[in-house]
Amino acid sequence: MKKVKSFLSLILLVMCALILTACGKEQGKRIIRISHNQAQDHPTNIGLLAFEKFIESKLGDKYDVQIFPNELLGSQVNTVELTQTGAIDFAVASNAILESFDNIYQIFNLPYLFDSPEHYHAVMDNKELIEPIFTSTGKSGFEAVTWLDAGTRNFYTVKRPIKTPADLKGLKIRVQQSASNIRMMELFGGAATPMGFGEVYTALQQGVIDGAENNELALTSNKHGEVAKFYSYNMHQMVPDILIGNLKFLNSLSPEEREIFNEGFVLISKVQRDAWGESVEKAKVHAEKDMKVQFIYPEVALFKEKVLPLHQEVLNATPKLKPIYEKIQEIGKQMKEDK
Repeated sequence: MKKVKSFLSLILLVMCALILTACGKEQGKRIIRISHNQAQDHPTNIGLLAFEKFIESKLGDKYDVQIFPNELLGSQVNTVELTQTGAIDFAVASNAILESFDNIYQIFNLPYLFDSPEHYHAVMDNKELIEPIFTSTGKSGFEAVTWLDAGTRNFYTVKRPIKTPADLKGLKIRVQQSASNIRMMELFGGAATPMGFGEVYTALQQGVIDGAENNELALTSNKHGEVAKFYSYNMHQMVPDILIGNLKFLNSLSPEEREIFNEGFVLISKVQRDAWGESVEKAKVHAEKDMKVQFIYPEVALFKEKVLPLHQEVLNATPKLKPIYEKIQEIGKQMKEDK
């Protein structure tokens, strides 16, 4: 059955690629397709709409930017593959998926890597540090062009609140599909259940999983709060989402066009980040008032203690991460001293 499903997925992927490639131009304009898995009111979509408006205001005679939210072109795994082949031009990918193309992305999956959101943002805006990571997947036919804020990841569950790591024992928790996330869940004491984001609502509803871990918008934009009524701020990760672009398309741009696109990529991150804080506050009010979700504020140090050994495990297994890790710690230390 597993082989049949994989074969059918491959057929659908090929069909989608053929259709999109066949429809690559409209009225003489080059269509630029961008895929993501969030709702239309999500900050990610808001940032991409700003990009669409910007590019078409500058290069509208040549390019028609089209955005496909809600996994309309397939799951993130599928759209990353479509971006590789050039069937679509850009896709928003989770850090966990990119880890499978180059393990340098493991660095962002380390729990409690950042001291604060400010530390996280300072690191992600550090071009010298981030650019080698973003270009690491060139051999796979794509590279990252900007990052998107995804807030802090926290546990949310259906039947019981998570107040200490001990409360995770025996619970099946959905995690992103990466080895480091699975190991993190093991250290917390829960049972890691990797699956695609689009499957989580049904899995929660049917009891396939007991909970998941994500930011607050998962409760409202993706309606997980209809099923999961306990949200615990253990704040174990701050992991960016990444916008990737097909390398062949990026390299086809003239220097003048590439400069405009680069300005657009910066704009995406700025608009998305500006929209993030407001969206989170609205999500919390909606989840608590209308969905009856209970927000819990456990002692973060108890959770941090459980998973800090993962830092050394990952650094020992992947030595190239060590200078990046040290630079991130140095930035955090400097920020504390400057306060």
